[in-house]
Formats: sequence, structure tokens, C-alpha cells
Amino acid sequence: MAEREAGPDVSGRPRHARELMRAIDGAVVDAGGWDRISCLAVGVGPGTFTGLRIGVSTARALAQARGLPLAGVSSLRALATGAHSLAPAATLAVLDAKRGEAFAALHEGDVELWPPWVGPPGALAERVSALDGAPLAVGDGSIRFRDELEAAGAVVPADEDPVHRLRARHVCHLVARAEAGRPELIQPTYLRRPDAELWRERDRGSRNGP
Repeated sequence: MAEREAGPDVSGRPRHARELMRAIDGAVVDAGGWDRISCLAVGVGPGTFTGLRIGVSTARALAQARGLPLAGVSSLRALATGAHSLAPAATLAVLDAKRGEAFAALHEGDVELWPPWVGPPGALAERVSALDGAPLAVGDGSIRFRDELEAAGAVVPADEDPVHRLRARHVCHLVARAEAGRPELIQPTYLRRPDAELWRERDRGSRNGP
């Protein structure tokens, strides 16, 4: 297993646009070279528009250049996979969706109980409080909205617990269950419109307003 991580820079800004190809090259070298690679996998979200666009477009380009099949894997399912060994029952995967919202999905083993969903923490807490039992909530969204989730009955590990990190190895672990195929068929899951479209509509409305 070879894995690379490109965290944010000192200012907290993401570095994936600059570091992704370098990280891929390093992981491939550690794995024994491209001749050892039989399939590519990419997390398709939900997530931020820019991050998903960079990840999916990079994976498509590499798959086409290398003649390899490409599998798209739910980022929330991959996050839940990393916590399966800790969760006695359901795992609630929660990612920070910005704008004061969360991306979330509920899994129990290999079964998806809730499909990927986006909404404010209050609405997510209502859904959690209606569950039988206490789900294990993981992901940076569960850290950000810890108070709401714990009040609704979820169990949230300590902020520094590695279970909150979405790992490439968990994406790869799910490839066997995903349908790998032509790269151009892999599409990101946004769940909502990109910020740029909303800004354009806002600006257009302000110009046309009174």
C-alpha cells in the first residue's frame, strides 16, 4: 500500500491543484511503477466544486493516457469504510459542505441507509434524532457540527482521531465493489450548484433590481 497526502498550506488554503500530480507520481513509484497499476479510482463526492473537478478531471486524463479503467467511489462511503471496524451499528459520514451546511450519508456495513444528502446542521440533527440507536459520526463535518450531532444522540470521536480523515486507501478498498469503465462516464456528485453560478445570479439580480 502506497499513499500520499497533500494537506493545506500554512494559511489553510488547499494545495491539491499544485500537489496532486506530484503525490500521484510518488505513490505510483512506491507501488512499483505504472506496470503494477490495473485500475484507477477517484472519489466523486459530494464535495466542493473545485476539488471534485480537479480530482475527477485528473483521474480521467490519467486513465485515458494509460488505457486503464476508472471507477468512481462515493467520498462519503469511503469515509464510512474507514470507521466500520469502530462502529457497532450505523456510521454517519459527514463532510463540511461550507455555507453552514453538511454533506452526509448513513451506512451500516455495506448497506447505504441514507443516500448522500446536503443540508444545514439542524436538519441533519433532526434526522439523527429519529434513528434507533446512536450512530458513530465521522468526518470534518462531524467535528464542525459536533454540538448539534451529539445533542441529537450521535457519537463523535475526538477531533484529532484519524477516523475523521478521508483516506485514498479507503477509496481504493471500494474499487472491487464499484463498476470500473470508460473514464468519460465518471461524473462528480455535487448535490448543489457551484458557488460561481450563485454569485452570477446574485450579481445579475442586483443589476436588474430597483
